Amino acid sequence: MDRNAGRRFHVVAIPYPGRGHINPMLNLCRLISFKQPDFLISFVVTEEWLGLIGCESKPCNVHFVTMPNVIPSELHRGKDTTRFIEAVCTKMEDPFDQLLDRLEMPANVIVADNFVSWAVCVGNRRNIPVAFLWPMSAIVFSLFYNFDLFLKNKHLPLTNPERGEERVGYIPGISSIRLADLPTIIYSKDQLKFNRVLEVMARGRRAQYQLFSSMYELEPQVISAQRQEFTFPTYSIGPLVPHSRLQNHFSSNNGSNLYSEWLDSQPDNSVLYVSFGSFLSVSSAQVDEIAAALRAGSVRYFWVARDESTSRLQETCGEMGMVASWCDQLRVLCHPCIGGFLTHCGWNSIQEGIYAGVPFLTFPITMDQVPNSKLVEEDWKIGWRLNRNAWMMRETEYLVKREEIVSFVQRLMDLQSEEGKEMRKRVKQLQGICRLAIEEGGSSETNLDNFVKDISCVPP
Repeated sequence: MDRNAGRRFHVVAIPYPGRGHINPMLNLCRLISFKQPDFLISFVVTEEWLGLIGCESKPCNVHFVTMPNVIPSELHRGKDTTRFIEAVCTKMEDPFDQLLDRLEMPANVIVADNFVSWAVCVGNRRNIPVAFLWPMSAIVFSLFYNFDLFLKNKHLPLTNPERGEERVGYIPGISSIRLADLPTIIYSKDQLKFNRVLEVMARGRRAQYQLFSSMYELEPQVISAQRQEFTFPTYSIGPLVPHSRLQNHFSSNNGSNLYSEWLDSQPDNSVLYVSFGSFLSVSSAQVDEIAAALRAGSVRYFWVARDESTSRLQETCGEMGMVASWCDQLRVLCHPCIGGFLTHCGWNSIQEGIYAGVPFLTFPITMDQVPNSKLVEEDWKIGWRLNRNAWMMRETEYLVKREEIVSFVQRLMDLQSEEGKEMRKRVKQLQGICRLAIEEGGSSETNLDNFVKDISCVPP
């Protein structure tokens, strides 16, 4: 029997080949499939990525489709991001174009990550409409989109670190931001990489739809400003986190039974969850300082450390917590024992923390993580930043010492302090707004409905 019998509409999704991009795109495809079970959704990944996510749960009308490994495997490890981005921008377009001819059904719509911007060139050549998905915060989109305003006002290049504390208020939708809180790529010396970002923004103007992985209530002024800027429909549909899977029990994979049992044994709001994402991490010296701080502060912790020796780290941190190499992050954050989240400030992690109603300690490392931290600390007031002055140390590493970390951790985990109570109150309010947005009639749910209706009208 033809598995596609009865399918009348074909969505082809192509994410940027990185975990922080693949996850929201896959979650979007799941949501579309729930709304339109008769859609066929082809999720395009390289053969290498299929080996990493091939076991991911997905609806029956979402199929993984592979293209060749045109990017060298060693570049996937984050050691040379410039060469990786160049490979994505120059080597993936032709194989994707050829793949469209091999699909079982012609594509009606391409849904592409903004950072595979060549997808709009393929779509325009083939007369297939393209919807771009922006997998970062809307504030970062606006900062890149309006980059010329920094040049016009002579705030860039930022050659003098002392100017980092200067604030600007001329970016549409952003009332005020420190120059030090711009995405790090804007004032880095890697012009080649930043030129690719500018190319992404330029090609984005040629799409037929723009999707934001954010909810309107989180960034209303920025999203409103972008809607006024574009001549095509714009939808905020976040948070694109796997909330629909929370009703399932813990999987037995990856030792999850061990950590779930440990979490179940801890008091409510007593555990600090620590994770720095799956791509880039802090230095070994900084890891040691954080580990020493957890031991010195006598704080319960659960640390997911993918690139570290878990046994070594466990010994350094002490016996009041647990170190693991993997976890189901959203499920962990929603566990009642979790009282705080020490994070690198990737956008997916920020959205999951808000969904779970957990306050933050932020430790942004690069790129969009810095303005994300600004949102957490300054705009929403639901966390504090540990490495606030890191931008001053351009050529050398900025090391946050254990004594300072202990102070922040103890402040965050103090359930009796007035500032802690206010912070938890604010994050619980955002949690409620977030969950309303994805319920029937909510802003994100309504926007997703409208997007699906719009693309359903695309002629075959």
